[in-house]
Amino acid sequence: MKSRLATWLAFLITMLVYIPNAGAHGMGAEDGGFITGLAHPFMGLDHLLAMIAAGIWAAQTGGNAVWRLPLSFIAMMTVAALVSASGFSLPVLELLIAGSVVLLGLMIVFAVRLPVKLSMLLVGVFAVFHGYAHGLEMPQASSAIRYGGGFVIATASLHLIGIGFVKIAYCKNLLSRLSGSIITLAGLYLAAAI
Repeated sequence: MKSRLATWLAFLITMLVYIPNAGAHGMGAEDGGFITGLAHPFMGLDHLLAMIAAGIWAAQTGGNAVWRLPLSFIAMMTVAALVSASGFSLPVLELLIAGSVVLLGLMIVFAVRLPVKLSMLLVGVFAVFHGYAHGLEMPQASSAIRYGGGFVIATASLHLIGIGFVKIAYCKNLLSRLSGSIITLAGLYLAAAI
């Protein structure tokens, strides 16, 4: 089981290396935004950390939270991306995104265990900020479905990386908390840079 999970993680990390390069090439109208959407979560440290952190926290929580938290994140992120196209304005978006990174990091550091539905709600609120930003940054000529499909697949991959990290880590508790500390500090740095 662990070797199969390690193989999938290696595959996903290899994709991380190649996705930014794939997004840099002009794909024209044929792309329709899929590659751009796929690359988007990997291009910003804030999105990258929040999505991996959601996976780590889900795995740390255990039980059915392992799949329910990521699904909540993806669902709310998708809804928020659609709402951003309507012209609704979300003030201080970058600060909210950085704050979500800090809070997710702290949830991991302190191994916070909330009821699963409350955890889903919290992760869903954080996902709204990230999804709204994804929607705002969609290129004009892109297909919303293709772009959205790309960022949903990328987000799910990042959640799996976080879950896999906890599942294959030798010292799960120590490494999870250390990763949460790093995520929290990075989130504070992002907030200070705004």
